[in-house]
Amino acid sequence: MPKSKLGTIEAIMLVLTIVVAHSVLSMPTNILSSYKSASILNVIYVSIIAIAIAYLIYRLLKNFPNMDIIDISETVGGKTFKNLVGIIFIVYFVLTASLMLRNFCESIQILYFPMTDITFIMTLIVIAVCIANRLDFNATAKTNVIILPIALIGVLFLFFTNINKFVPQRIFPILGEGAFNTFVLGLTNIASFGGIAYIYFLPPLLKDETKLKKITLISIIATSVYLIFTIATLLFIFTFFTNVSEISPLYTATRYIEFGSFFQRLESVFLLIWILVFACYLSIVLKFSMGIFQKVTGISNKKALIDVFGLLILGIALIPKNLAISQSFESKVYPYLMIGIVLVLGIGILIFAKFAKKKQIRNSYTKEDNVNNIISNGKELTN
Repeated sequence: MPKSKLGTIEAIMLVLTIVVAHSVLSMPTNILSSYKSASILNVIYVSIIAIAIAYLIYRLLKNFPNMDIIDISETVGGKTFKNLVGIIFIVYFVLTASLMLRNFCESIQILYFPMTDITFIMTLIVIAVCIANRLDFNATAKTNVIILPIALIGVLFLFFTNINKFVPQRIFPILGEGAFNTFVLGLTNIASFGGIAYIYFLPPLLKDETKLKKITLISIIATSVYLIFTIATLLFIFTFFTNVSEISPLYTATRYIEFGSFFQRLESVFLLIWILVFACYLSIVLKFSMGIFQKVTGISNKKALIDVFGLLILGIALIPKNLAISQSFESKVYPYLMIGIVLVLGIGILIFAKFAKKKQIRNSYTKEDNVNNIISNGKELTN
């Protein structure tokens, strides 16, 4: 992992970046189309569960100071298991980022560059991200601290400037298509909190590891608030979405802003902000993927990996034949990947490692007691 350490604000913004990057694509549409009028209720319900899960992850990580999930995996199953877990997380990060890149660039092409080859647009973004990754890790983190708050404020701005167009009645019926759909099937919406995956890798990167609890809870609570405002804005403005060629329903909502005759075409400003956020997201994915790969292989030269991983992300992004395939991944495959790898595998490793550590400590105490008994018995025989 990078040698530079992250401050508390930088780490919080890092986790939030993952969610914001997903929200500018088709994630809000997936939530609204699945839960209809119960979308806000579902987000609140899932947010409570996400906060509980994040706190559980913090409590488990607390048992292994200055270690991430890859280090902990080695204590559980040795080097082979460590390598396997590392590869799984690399595949998860790279595959998700690649298909999101394709989704994002297809949308930009449709909106502004219909005559430009999609490969050219993706290549430009990947080159920019690779250049950024040649700088110190804190350069990306500090840039993110500047850009992300603007994106977060932008969503609040979008909410309040469109409030006169809201139709609050669209929240009814409260349970949408039923309690089972909202609370049981709706559990898959936990995938909206994709930033949880990066919490597993934060401990060795923090300037002050004692701030991990604060970082974990604030980032997930902030994610919840962000998602609630995002979904509420879209639910109260639109009845449904039919234009899949838009960059996102959020982009569509920006076109409804009326802020005097001087400020017009604000969607272009929002799009610029989201492009910067997405570039930061790709940079974070690249850095974490390379860091894991270095731990798995022992390669010390990070710069040699930048172009390799950049080309890998670009190559995978070129595989889908159209926008529908990349959007299908985000709606039908990504949620189960996130739940299976980030929640089931990640938490499973931490729980197993905790019990293994307790057993090891118990065994060491037993051995120490046996040695003390032998010494005391020896002294008695001598006397």
